[in-house]
Amino acid sequence: MKKLLNNRISYLLFVIMVLIINVLASCNNDDDSSSDPVITAVRNYAAAPNDTLVKSLVPGQWIVIHGNNLKNAIKIKFNGVSADFDAGLFSDKTAVLQVPWSLPYNNLDPDVVNTIQYVTTTGTTTFKFNVNAPPATITGNSMTAGTKVGDSIYIYGTNLYLIEKLTIAGTDISPLKKADNGSSIGFVLPEIKAPMPWAGVLVAASGTYEFNVLIVPEIYAVSNANPSVGDSIRIIGKNLNGISSFSFGSKTITDFIEDPDGLYVKFLAPDKNSYSSGPVTIVNSYGTVATPYDINTQDKKWLGLLANFEWGDYFGYRWSGDIKLAYDLADFNGPMGSNHSQYVYFDSPVLDGGASKYAPLGAINAGDKWMPAENLTDPVENWGLQFEISVAHPWDGGTLYIRTEFAGDSFVARYEPWKIPGSNKTRAYKTNGWQTVTIPLSEFRSKVNELGDGISAERLNQLLGGTGVSSYDFTLKNFASFKTTTGFYAAIDNIRVVKIK
Repeated sequence: MKKLLNNRISYLLFVIMVLIINVLASCNNDDDSSSDPVITAVRNYAAAPNDTLVKSLVPGQWIVIHGNNLKNAIKIKFNGVSADFDAGLFSDKTAVLQVPWSLPYNNLDPDVVNTIQYVTTTGTTTFKFNVNAPPATITGNSMTAGTKVGDSIYIYGTNLYLIEKLTIAGTDISPLKKADNGSSIGFVLPEIKAPMPWAGVLVAASGTYEFNVLIVPEIYAVSNANPSVGDSIRIIGKNLNGISSFSFGSKTITDFIEDPDGLYVKFLAPDKNSYSSGPVTIVNSYGTVATPYDINTQDKKWLGLLANFEWGDYFGYRWSGDIKLAYDLADFNGPMGSNHSQYVYFDSPVLDGGASKYAPLGAINAGDKWMPAENLTDPVENWGLQFEISVAHPWDGGTLYIRTEFAGDSFVARYEPWKIPGSNKTRAYKTNGWQTVTIPLSEFRSKVNELGDGISAERLNQLLGGTGVSSYDFTLKNFASFKTTTGFYAAIDNIRVVKIK
């Protein structure tokens, strides 16, 4: 009997211990779950009474996330994109941060769209919330004279996100291929019997946009905007064939060669003293196109001049870095390099992996004014950075990247003419005298794996702040882990910002 009683007591003690262990485990689990982050609301980051609850977010907006256990954040994502934040602005109840400027909307996992994911050292929470796409712009299309039914066509623009419907001349277009970065919409051209121009209507979450689809001549670049007499010049663009009238500045050009596909027109430059500054204008059966900027401007001042390296307000050389000021070097003679015109030049040997050469540039007294503040609402692709370059020795390897002081490394432009587009191959690049480089400001891209290989800046104020004024620099950098194939021996002059559309 005593033994039986002892067994029952032992069993009862065992059951009680199991219950105690389960209760303790339950308490621990409750403690763990109570330390998970919780989001209860999102407010506008502003002084009362403007700190209102917000129903939707826009890229770049400053917000306050309200909830519990928010202090120890290690990652916060909007539509799957990590936001930069300063944890010093966080408490257990609030977190102040800026919505990332560049957010994806197209081709996303449905579980990621319109979400804020908040990760701390103790847990993760996901908050469903509308993240509004910014207004779209439509800038052009890929139509050419050779386009036919069944061809792939693209509508180009910015912020082409969350597309609900596309019609052309009243015809519904589907399926649609939407670029991740919102730069294009692709489709197979159906039979459309209406005469051009075709009226297009795009319905997106951000609004309804009307535009025309038609074949028009377009100019993308001028190979040399300030040539010497006899220099070979190319006007590069689309639908530049069947020309009836062609002027280079004020000079009418009658002797030229058209590319059969309309991708360029080439000719020999006249004497610069025989014509005045002005746009390049081409008239053909599709219409008229002119550059918004003038050519033959090396002795002129114009809107957006940042550096001409001549004594005065637009000198632009800061007497430091890895460049030199010179004139009348035989390797760089021409309209920019005569004995009365100065420039800067790199004379860099082969670069080791990760090595760089630095060139701080900009005007001294003119304030590095890229454009008037009122133009900062223009589409980014409407403006470009231009400069003249003379590459005297073959160049193969090393990136010339350009950044503004305001944007830092957030958005930078890359110049790598030695790369063969569409392949991993390279070629040694050399100019025959001076050439004009035009880099659309939409080519200032965010940092992903290397500088400037990510998403384009969507607003000009991301590059220049709210004034249109910012100093800048050029850096020659070898992003590879091995040496460059060649050095970089090249001169640069007349750095300016121009409207290109």
